[in-house]
Amino acid sequence: MLTFIHSRLALTIILFVLVLGLWAGWKYFRREGLTSSYWGALIIGEMLILAQGLLGLLLVIMGRQPAELLHFLYGVVTALGLPAVYIYTGGRATRTEAAIYALVSFAIFGLAIRALTTGGG
Repeated sequence: MLTFIHSRLALTIILFVLVLGLWAGWKYFRREGLTSSYWGALIIGEMLILAQGLLGLLLVIMGRQPAELLHFLYGVVTALGLPAVYIYTGGRATRTEAAIYALVSFAIFGLAIRALTTGGG
C-alpha cells in the first residue's frame, strides 16, 4: 500500500512541477514577474517532494529498496532543486527569476520521471 502511495505521489509531483514550469514560462514570455500565487504553488510543490522523500525513507526502513541506487540521488537532487533556486535568486520575483524557475522546474520534471523509472515500484 505504501509503495502504491509513493508511486502515485511521484506522478503527482511530475505533473505538478510540469505545471510550475509552464506557469513560470508563461510569466516569462508575458514579460511578468512571479506572483504570490506562484510562490504558494512552489511551497506546495516542495512539500509534496519532501512528503515523497519521507515515504521513501519509511519504505527503506521497512526493507524495500529501489531497483537502482541512483533513485536516491534523483530524489535528493529533486528535493534540493527549488530551495537552491530560491537561495540563488535571493527570493527575487522578476522576469529573469521566472525563466530560472521555469528551467529548474522542467529539470525537476525530468529528474522525477527518471526517479520513477529507477524505483522499480
